[in-house]
Amino acid sequence: MQKNLIRRTSLVVAAGAASLVLAACGSSDDASGGHDGHGSSSSASSPAPATQGQHNAADAAFAKGMIPHHRQAVEMADLAPGRAESAEIKKLAEEIKEAQDPEIKTLSGWLTSWGEQVPAEGAMDHSMHGSGGGMMTPEEMDSLKQASGKAFNTAFMEMMIKHHEGAVEMAKTQKADGAFPEAKTMADAIITSQTAEIATMNSLLGKS
Repeated sequence: MQKNLIRRTSLVVAAGAASLVLAACGSSDDASGGHDGHGSSSSASSPAPATQGQHNAADAAFAKGMIPHHRQAVEMADLAPGRAESAEIKKLAEEIKEAQDPEIKTLSGWLTSWGEQVPAEGAMDHSMHGSGGGMMTPEEMDSLKQASGKAFNTAFMEMMIKHHEGAVEMAKTQKADGAFPEAKTMADAIITSQTAEIATMNSLLGKS
């Protein structure tokens, strides 16, 4: 009788221990499941994973083309403070730089998140823009760097108009062929702002 009681007690203890182990495993699984669920929900709310897979080749081409294009515009704008005679040109150059510097960072971030190569600093592959890219040749950039006063004003505006026209065409291509919503939004902003700047520069050229 006593042996039976001991055996039953042992069984009960063993069963209780087994239950505790199962409960622990269950709570661990639940916690793990909850963590995974939380992880996926937080990932879904963050920009990169949520938009992953929504881009196409046209989006990548837009970013890879616009980065060196913007870099050159910023390089041109950096020349204005020390060479431009007109305060209006200096202000316009500052606005161009303020708009395009952040866009370079955004475009680079997209390419990185897509596993694409960000164009190296100083990379000016004119062929990637085609005939409508509006990129300046090294010779044109050298001539702009050597100009000053009214000559700089005129050269800067003529070159920047051509440059902006190229960017607007690239942005229109992105709107037509791209799939990434944020890139289409940026393309819209580029078309609006740079078309307005082209009009301003044409007006200033008419006055000079």
